[in-house]
Amino acid sequence: MAEKHTRFALYLQDKHPIPYELEMARYAEERGFSEIWQADTRLARDCIVMMSAFLTHTKRLRYGSGILPIWTRNPAVIAATWSTMWELGGKVDGRGRVMLGLGAWWEPIAGRVGVKRERPLQAMREHVEAIRQLFTMEEVTYQGEFVKLDRIRLDVAFGDKSPRDIPIYIGATGEKMLEMAGEICDGVVLNYVVSVDYIKHAISIVEAGAKKAGKTIKDVDLPELLVCSLSDKDPKAAMAEGKKLVAYYLATEPHIMKASGVSEELLEKVQSVMGWPATEEDYIKASKLIPDDVVRNLMAVGTSEECRAKVREYIDAGVTCPILFPMMDDIKAVVDAFADGV
Repeated sequence: MAEKHTRFALYLQDKHPIPYELEMARYAEERGFSEIWQADTRLARDCIVMMSAFLTHTKRLRYGSGILPIWTRNPAVIAATWSTMWELGGKVDGRGRVMLGLGAWWEPIAGRVGVKRERPLQAMREHVEAIRQLFTMEEVTYQGEFVKLDRIRLDVAFGDKSPRDIPIYIGATGEKMLEMAGEICDGVVLNYVVSVDYIKHAISIVEAGAKKAGKTIKDVDLPELLVCSLSDKDPKAAMAEGKKLVAYYLATEPHIMKASGVSEELLEKVQSVMGWPATEEDYIKASKLIPDDVVRNLMAVGTSEECRAKVREYIDAGVTCPILFPMMDDIKAVVDAFADGV
């Protein structure tokens, strides 16, 4: 059974207007949420801009990128950017307010913008190692296959030159990336639209990676993005929204669906009526093919009580911080449903 002190976070993407999200960040802070993870997905909102805005509108909440693609910025620039946000946020209870979540990006978007995702495991390892060294504020030389740094440091001329206590996470789905994240990172951002059984298996893989580095699973933070399509007034509408998101993932990221045991037959049916980028009509058409039980297996959906019960399953599976992704227009209802735990 999950305890009341479990951390809870919000995952914000681009569904809601920015002024409303800033208002909800302040509200989540008042209600005791611990953090917000800002999406950096597709070519929608930039996580750095949003994290910076959130930092200036709140006093205590911590913020992470969910997830910054490593192919879009030089690792030295990533380190300098997070160092700047670390300064902007100040410290609460003796630690900084920013976290760095890195990801390997995905197709079809990477290829469509000319990025070749070659050897993503090696590229990710080099980025994590180099950025971690830069956060020490010492001079760094790093000669890898993808990352090449020649005698550089975060060149703070007048400000705070102390080491940056910025934990590094990898957003991982596949087993090799999960294992490496457990080995080299402070935490793993586990993916959403996945089953509880997938989460249990994923955590066991992370644990194997942690052991490689002489750590235990308790040394690795395990937040998970978790869709929360919640409505006490209209749970059927919440289910409909959940189905549209499942349809999107079936069409664009089938590897995630397969990891959760979704049938090949359903994958093929949805992909036959939906591509990328898909229209709203495509989502609706494809969503009608998806059974309710598939949605309930992959997310928290329905009333507050139903959503709390589902989130409890993920916490009991080992998730340290549910990062709740509000699918309905009302974010406040999600905050209220989880402000006192599950």
